[in-house]
Amino acid sequence: MLVARELEPAAAQLRAALGLGEPFRDPGVAEFGLANVVFAIGDCFLEVVSPVRDGTAAGRFLQRSGGDGGYMVIFDVVDLEGARERAARRGVRVIWQVDLPDISGTHLHPRDIGGAIVSIDRSRPYGSWRWGGPDWTERVGRPAPGALTGVTLAVAEPMRVAELWGEMLGVRALPDGEHALLELDNARVRFERVEPGRTERLSEIALDPAQDAGASAGDTELLGVRLVRRAAPVADGSARREGVARSAAE
Repeated sequence: MLVARELEPAAAQLRAALGLGEPFRDPGVAEFGLANVVFAIGDCFLEVVSPVRDGTAAGRFLQRSGGDGGYMVIFDVVDLEGARERAARRGVRVIWQVDLPDISGTHLHPRDIGGAIVSIDRSRPYGSWRWGGPDWTERVGRPAPGALTGVTLAVAEPMRVAELWGEMLGVRALPDGEHALLELDNARVRFERVEPGRTERLSEIALDPAQDAGASAGDTELLGVRLVRRAAPVADGSARREGVARSAAE
């Protein structure tokens, strides 16, 4: 998930850069003082939120970071109860939780988990995604062109944060040179060292764009994150990242 001061210009920039389709706008985010757009990419989602009132967590992030940036990563997990129990054992605070007939969500405090807000969710049936709009509510929708293949978090202690995220998700953190890595099902979560003077954040989104999606060639930086072209890893069934964004993925 990305946060932007101005929602419509941000949405237009992403559509032009990535060749995205028409987004879904979720009225439910008004609960958090936000407006949003949610783009389907493959069977994942890329979301942008923007504050519409004072005193929101997203607004405070914009102030701390000095501009638009990466804000949240959402995972669709099979064993939600286990993930919640592991978070509770480590003393990770829950800042929002919901259990609906077709989906459950749990937002974990970024100061406790590191890097960004993490949401551990579970869809029912698995692969549906209420947050993605009516085509995905209580059923698996038709995937959009392309794929989200990974994200990178900029943090002060890459291996420590990777181990904590991995514990929540039930996967082992791996060293990756000076960085750290989680290998999920069809996606990778990387952890790099944050630049001096910068806030911890979601710093990169990796995509495997469809050939006919109209996306611009090459890597770019947009809305405070790097957008890079990277093929999806081979699935091993260990876990699944639904997306970046509520996605922000969602």
